Amino acid sequence: MFRVGSSCSKLWRLYSSASTSLEAIDPARRVCKILMACPKVGIEQTLDDSGIRVSPELAEQILKTFENAGMLAYRFFDWAGKQRHFSHTVRAYHTMIGSLAKIRQYQIMWDLVNAMRHQGVLNIETFCIIMRKYARAQKVEEAIYTFNIMEKYDVAPNLAAFNSLLSALCKSKNVRKAQEVFDRMGDRFVPDAKTFSILLEGWGRAPNLPKMREVFDEMTAKGCEPDIVTYGIMVDSLCKAGRVGEALDVLREMEFGGCPPTSFIYSVLIHTYGTEKRLEDAVSTFFEMQRNGVIPDVAVYNALITGFCKANRFDDAFKVLGEMEDKGVTPNSRTCNVILNSLISLGKNDEAYRVFRHMIKLCEPDSDTYTMMIKMFCESDKLEKALKVWKYMALKQFIPSMHTFSVLINGLCEKGEVNKACAFLEEMIEKGIRPPGSTFGKLRQLLLKEGREDVLEFLVDKMNVLIKEPLCD
Repeated sequence: MFRVGSSCSKLWRLYSSASTSLEAIDPARRVCKILMACPKVGIEQTLDDSGIRVSPELAEQILKTFENAGMLAYRFFDWAGKQRHFSHTVRAYHTMIGSLAKIRQYQIMWDLVNAMRHQGVLNIETFCIIMRKYARAQKVEEAIYTFNIMEKYDVAPNLAAFNSLLSALCKSKNVRKAQEVFDRMGDRFVPDAKTFSILLEGWGRAPNLPKMREVFDEMTAKGCEPDIVTYGIMVDSLCKAGRVGEALDVLREMEFGGCPPTSFIYSVLIHTYGTEKRLEDAVSTFFEMQRNGVIPDVAVYNALITGFCKANRFDDAFKVLGEMEDKGVTPNSRTCNVILNSLISLGKNDEAYRVFRHMIKLCEPDSDTYTMMIKMFCESDKLEKALKVWKYMALKQFIPSMHTFSVLINGLCEKGEVNKACAFLEEMIEKGIRPPGSTFGKLRQLLLKEGREDVLEFLVDKMNVLIKEPLCD
């Protein structure tokens, strides 16, 4: 029988087994334990009873850890802000604003903006964060509104804010709107290389190469010299469009103009050759880069590993991984994810799990890593291993994303594990993460089929706590 708070009790038992000596010397660990083990009932009282005094720096750390769990993070933020002689840092406010925007709690987000204004700590970056979050949610007009309202908050918009607005629109695939804003408001600021580079990247991703060249011509016509970032965007856009020959022309133009290519540009070329399975060219470019005195970074190695994985040359991919370790270049989650994704796509699940266990000793997994592994085990009827990965994630105090939760809940639903699915859905909601309609719908059908309308009603009530807030002036 499904019980309210069953996921909380599981987490509590899990964390109760942790080393008490570690908790005694690590207040961050103690706070995380409280938040994760008791996500809804009694958080504030439990934090009060713990006797923990949080510093502004500690609060920043906790909020960063829980940024995927918006409302849970906010409850801690609110509690910490009420402590005597305590003031949140600007960085803490920014983390919290971004976290709330992610779950579309815009009313509370703007309440925090007003609190920052009252304390006199509002700055340009505050509004840039909000613009990025609105644009990512495809709330284009709200992003522009945020830029236009800055002066009402006594923060004068400048070129950096204008560039941030254009970048937010371009990265959310609204480059036409960005161009429209630039054409309409561009006379308020003198555009710089960054302004034009943002538009170039937007049109390159569209892709609309004629428009990209038009912007480039406008840039040079206005006496704005292309910099290394501009050239990097041009090379990247041309490569993504399959115009490698033209990208190499840009490379030669750079070298002729005394602007040597960076590791980023080399990584783009190596990645492109790898994608096209031109591995000889990829390796040749790698060695050319070293001959030119450019030290390969993790992005370059990842590009080379990607090429070998796409060609199913895993022995070579692991050799590159070994060279990274020998050269002191630390692999990142991207390194791990590229290899795992390739192995899983070929059905090499056992090998993927071995790689996962090895890689977590070298680098910190990210949300994609955990999601991939959990999905792999769910789809191969190994729920116990999926839950083992989930348990490891909890021990690392990594807050799962919406996608990670959804993959596990969907997997449990597929196997008829309704009680466990309900427990994880409750935990998801309590962490302030709103389940996708497809995930909730799948569980809803199972509950109705089993005649458990009372449990469904309970979960719906929980869902209503996370209703979308309206935009606030």
